[in-house]
Amino acid sequence: MTVDAPNPVHQFSTLNEKALHAALKAWYAQPGDQFEVVVERSVIDIVRDDLLIEIQTGGFGPLRRKLMRLTANHPVRLVYPIAAEKFIVREDAGGRISRRRSPKRGAMHDVFYQLVTFPKLMALPNFTLEVLLIREEEVRRRDGSRRAWRRKGWVTQERRLLDVLDRRVFESPEDLAAFIPADLEPPFTTADIATATGIPRWMVQKMTYCLRELGVIEIVGKTGNSLRYTRNNGSGA
Repeated sequence: MTVDAPNPVHQFSTLNEKALHAALKAWYAQPGDQFEVVVERSVIDIVRDDLLIEIQTGGFGPLRRKLMRLTANHPVRLVYPIAAEKFIVREDAGGRISRRRSPKRGAMHDVFYQLVTFPKLMALPNFTLEVLLIREEEVRRRDGSRRAWRRKGWVTQERRLLDVLDRRVFESPEDLAAFIPADLEPPFTTADIATATGIPRWMVQKMTYCLRELGVIEIVGKTGNSLRYTRNNGSGA
């Protein structure tokens, strides 16, 4: 089911913004919001009363220092989109050449792909993470540079928001524990979690690393090459 925008789109500057970032900021806007406000030497996407809202369409690593500084004195929400459905659009100087649906489908658990670079993010005071599942277009155009050889000359130029399908807010490390089924008996391995959830094991490995760093789960042994885990008390067991 499509999630309605919180409020109608408001006018604000999108100068030098990528299309997806600008569209998400417009979708997220509410009456009374302030945009591009400088707070403690950082430009904030949206300021809503005392809440600082940052929209990040890329990796979390570059935000490390900024978020650590801001959360010391302000409530901060990081909004991150994941493409649950994607259409690949090829364009040239004359316009659109083709459009096809990508076989790849993102899910909420894909947030661990970014969290693994900064797992302690969820332990910061005053911090919340909001994940949006979106439908998007990925626009590719021909490029003669070396970076384009893997796609036969096609490179991604921009991402365009088509729809917001779902949203979920994570307020604490314990909220992330919900990705491990409550009825999964400990001790469990990454293979056990993957079997129980259908999440690829390579992603489960990133998940368990993050949860270990946050103190949500801990290692209690090893079977062959597989670590065995249990939930810490009060962490969603």
